[in-house]
Amino acid sequence: MRELRYNPITGQWIMVSSVRRERRWRPTNYCPFCPGAEETGYGWDTLVLLNKFAVLSFESEDVKSKGFYRKTKANGECGVIIETPIHDIKDLDEFSIEQLVKVIKQWINITEKYIKDKRIIYLMIFRNKGEEIGVSLTHPHGQYYAMPFIPLRIRNMIQNSRNYFKRYNECIFCKIIKEEAREKVRVIYENQNFITFLPYYASWPFELHIYPKNHLQYITQLNEDQIIDFADALKLSLSVLNNLFNREMPYSFALIQAPLRGNYHDIFHMHLEIYPILRDKDKIKYAAGIEMSTWDFTYDGVPEENAKMLKETCKKINKPYKGKCVD
Repeated sequence: MRELRYNPITGQWIMVSSVRRERRWRPTNYCPFCPGAEETGYGWDTLVLLNKFAVLSFESEDVKSKGFYRKTKANGECGVIIETPIHDIKDLDEFSIEQLVKVIKQWINITEKYIKDKRIIYLMIFRNKGEEIGVSLTHPHGQYYAMPFIPLRIRNMIQNSRNYFKRYNECIFCKIIKEEAREKVRVIYENQNFITFLPYYASWPFELHIYPKNHLQYITQLNEDQIIDFADALKLSLSVLNNLFNREMPYSFALIQAPLRGNYHDIFHMHLEIYPILRDKDKIKYAAGIEMSTWDFTYDGVPEENAKMLKETCKKINKPYKGKCVD
């Protein structure tokens, strides 16, 4: 059973699926994402597969609302992006730039696919890493949800950005880049085309955002040089997080793009957000009662002090990168 159920109080769609209960959970002595497995075959550098246990599917049964509550068909697709044939790589910062570029180009291919599919309104490409996050398979992989609705958080971004543009005739995301670059205190790294910073308004203790300096709405708008610089900034950002406490950092990240339907040229700016869940070497930042009940986060510490820690870690990484760590 798959269906979308509408929350009339918050305006959210909840993705309901009994199929999810059947998904594979850390199998031993077998990896379904390694070369030669049933779904993968051989001879690939990266591979995109539809999720066998998807919460969204074009083959979902038709449903109709009855009475007060609304529900609708769970139309869409969920997929897996297998990022390398090598099973034991811990994180994307161990990838070569060339391999990471191949991953990003798969993100571009996926976006191009669903821009052409009028059934899909929003595409979320994301990645989970670490047992603490609840990753079910350890082979390096990302995921995507091609959705028939715009998620509530993205709707809020659009509304606030639209209000700001109407008042100041400027993209609010571009304004944030200018402010972070001017103050520099929270900027960790930048190269010719991208900037990495811990936001002034961060929710997670060591949250990082990676923005293209040019005003773009979709990853499909990146040229070859920008793709390479995106890979460079992502590789460096994850390396900083993994070296911060001298242990692998559990995190989720999300590629935030404009909705696939409508014109968002003036008001939306594509970027990637990383949500690391450690607040210290052995301490997890949990989304506790206040965060769950209000969706408003408490911040344990001071963003500028945590940004300083990330800056110091950045300078200790003795690897060739295209840009520079920011003082």
